[in-house]
Amino acid sequence: MAMTTRLAGRLLRRSALHPARPFSAAAPAPDQTPQQQPHQPPHQFSPTGANPEDTEVTKDSKDWSAVLDHSVNTLFLSEMARGMGLALKYFFEKKVTINYPFEKGPLSPRFRGEHALRRYPTGEERCIACKLCEAVCPAQAITIEAEAREDGSRRTTRYDIDMTKCIYCGFCQEACPVDAIVEGPNFEFTTETHEELLYDKEKLLENGDRWETEIAENLRAESLYR
Repeated sequence: MAMTTRLAGRLLRRSALHPARPFSAAAPAPDQTPQQQPHQPPHQFSPTGANPEDTEVTKDSKDWSAVLDHSVNTLFLSEMARGMGLALKYFFEKKVTINYPFEKGPLSPRFRGEHALRRYPTGEERCIACKLCEAVCPAQAITIEAEAREDGSRRTTRYDIDMTKCIYCGFCQEACPVDAIVEGPNFEFTTETHEELLYDKEKLLENGDRWETEIAENLRAESLYR
């Protein structure tokens, strides 16, 4: 009995020295309001994350580098030296300039120069007055008049070409079924008056007689591609 009394006394003294904390069913919820970060001054950060002072230093160094390069090119004339070097390179190579009119370059067999009317080896005119060249000419530079022969064929009484209208397209030569009208190899036919460029039949036949050899060779060379 005495032991029980002493044990109860100890418990009472301990409870008096250490009172029990009140029990709470639910702990208070923590504050959910986000804490705002302190405002950072705009001069401390840049969009790229680099220090603006470092960026300014880099920009200044680039500007000075460009100024230095420009000064070197100006003082030492590097562009002029480069141009002189290029000129000296071609100075010792083979020349490509010809001394015209004493020297002339080669012409293609398809070159379209001064017009001409051709004849057969017998001397008869090739033109049969079909007027295909007159019809196909986009510049309307050709004028033809014809008449019937005794054998029923046709011959031209007028064959005019206004060389001031001609655009040297070569359609007349392509349309001709007997290779009568051609554009010859001659390209030197300057005149002093406008009337000299109005070719008639006699002028065209004269050109054909003068350039017949070269015209025939060019037609043979071109026939492979027709």
